[in-house]
Amino acid sequence: MGIGIWELVLLLLIVLVLFGTKKLGTIGSDLGSAIKGFRKAISDDDGAAAPPKKTETEAKDD
Repeated sequence: MGIGIWELVLLLLIVLVLFGTKKLGTIGSDLGSAIKGFRKAISDDDGAAAPPKKTETEAKDD
């Protein structure tokens, strides 16, 4: 048996009462910033993993 819609609504109400709307907004904003930073770090990491290509003059010098 899975979680039904009424269980989710009850859980949301409990979380809302415990943390309040202002705190939940702050948590959501912080979580969004963390996800955005994580995605940026992963995309930057992919580009940094490949060594830079040599130009024609650099290749001739080797």
